[in-house]
Amino acid sequence: MKIHRGALAALALCLGWPSLVRPQTAPATPPADSQTLTTTAATPATGSTPAAALPTPSITGPLAGIPPAKFDAGPFGTIAVNGILNGYGMWQDNHVPGDNPTQATVSNGQIWIQKTDGWWQFYLQAGAYTLPTLATPYMDTGKTISNLYGPLPTAYLKLVPGKNTSILIGELPTLIGAEYTFTFQNMNVERGLLWNQENAISRGIQINQTLGKFTASLSWNDGFYSNRYTWLTGSLTYTKGPHAISFVGGGNYNKTAFQTVATPVQNNSSIYNVIYTFTKGAWIVQPYFQYTNVPTNAQIGITNGAATRGGALLLSHAFKHGFSLAGRGEYISSTGSAAENTVNLMFGPGSSGTSATLTPTFQYGGFFFRGDLSWVHAGSLTPGDGFGPAGLSNSQYRAVGEIGFMFGNNLIERKQ
Repeated sequence: MKIHRGALAALALCLGWPSLVRPQTAPATPPADSQTLTTTAATPATGSTPAAALPTPSITGPLAGIPPAKFDAGPFGTIAVNGILNGYGMWQDNHVPGDNPTQATVSNGQIWIQKTDGWWQFYLQAGAYTLPTLATPYMDTGKTISNLYGPLPTAYLKLVPGKNTSILIGELPTLIGAEYTFTFQNMNVERGLLWNQENAISRGIQINQTLGKFTASLSWNDGFYSNRYTWLTGSLTYTKGPHAISFVGGGNYNKTAFQTVATPVQNNSSIYNVIYTFTKGAWIVQPYFQYTNVPTNAQIGITNGAATRGGALLLSHAFKHGFSLAGRGEYISSTGSAAENTVNLMFGPGSSGTSATLTPTFQYGGFFFRGDLSWVHAGSLTPGDGFGPAGLSNSQYRAVGEIGFMFGNNLIERKQ
């Protein structure tokens, strides 16, 4: 994520892949139980007004959520259930050793169960998933689940002590970044280069508070899924009409040498975002800026730290009859050099990355089909850390397709 945003670095070293650090994205990232951009259920062909989809999981668009199936669970109250099942296929050039030029798999086979009323609530998201990300080797579904967040990647208890206050406890989506973790939540199928520097899922506690047009969140958590609770993250969002601006930041206040596929060297970083979102009619426009810093700390093996600076522009426009088109452009650069033994955060110390992605989408009710056409260029790469069999190529093209359906009360309605 984001294959964990940053998670692939450790796996890359183990398998001999270039040390590309993948890392979340969508509108200005909201608290885990809400969303900046409200998505609604796809309008059925009859033109009737659909029931509202729930805001969790957050979906940026252009895909639209489906109203849930609801059940009376006795002492637990009313329970809402949604799910998704879709397949994924990819072609790429300049693949690295250990990767393949083509891939095909089930990318999401998930169900989410939630209680959304009362003073105590909960959210469970379980199943299979992949987290395809630009410029990183593909990790199949089985390895993604075992190396990252397991079959229950998101699960939390939500306490609601007041109308505008909530407390979340469990495995939570990060507050960092503009792109979310799972493919269906984002404008594009694959996550981007900036997402590759961020965490995606963290275990901890989060407090959300709404004050008029302001929404604030503060979380104490384990950062990049480290099981070391040494991270503090927070966000502040101001919303007025179609405009929203978010200031997001977080970092590790007690450095650790612990690393896994899900816990890369970025677990020792600090991350800051400024995210602007414009949502009106058929348009979503979202530019954002990101700064990250992994400081020097010889005690945990970072002999010379590094920072990244990056910016991205995400766009989406919905057309008639279920068609839409989304795009993303990015540029990110890192500091340092190989001569200075600087920690590698991208395509080698001191490297940079540029990407462009175009994603046409079609959705009819719960059924959807979309594809990514993407290009990534690496600048000032270190030989061996680029693309291709020897890691010497500085660019990669990919074509991705995703087809499937989201389900909820649409299954019940069809049966009736």
